[in-house]
Amino acid sequence: MRHAREAALDTIEDLLVKIRKYQSLTERKRGAFYKKSAGFVHFHEDPAGMFGDLKVCGEWQRFRVTTRVEQKRFLAMLSSALDP
Repeated sequence: MRHAREAALDTIEDLLVKIRKYQSLTERKRGAFYKKSAGFVHFHEDPAGMFGDLKVCGEWQRFRVTTRVEQKRFLAMLSSALDP
């Protein structure tokens, strides 16, 4: 599974826009978000779809983010991870 390229990130741009609204995150490279100096969210592309890696309790967890429903769940997990 490779890190998402520009064309793949285009398919989840609506999700990226929502993530950019979190002021505690900084987007250092398109689709790669940091909390302070540590990586917190990034994305992968795969024939099975788009996946987001999110740091939850200090550990990376992978979530499918291809559909709107999956993206909504991912944002809920992101909110929880930011506010433990």
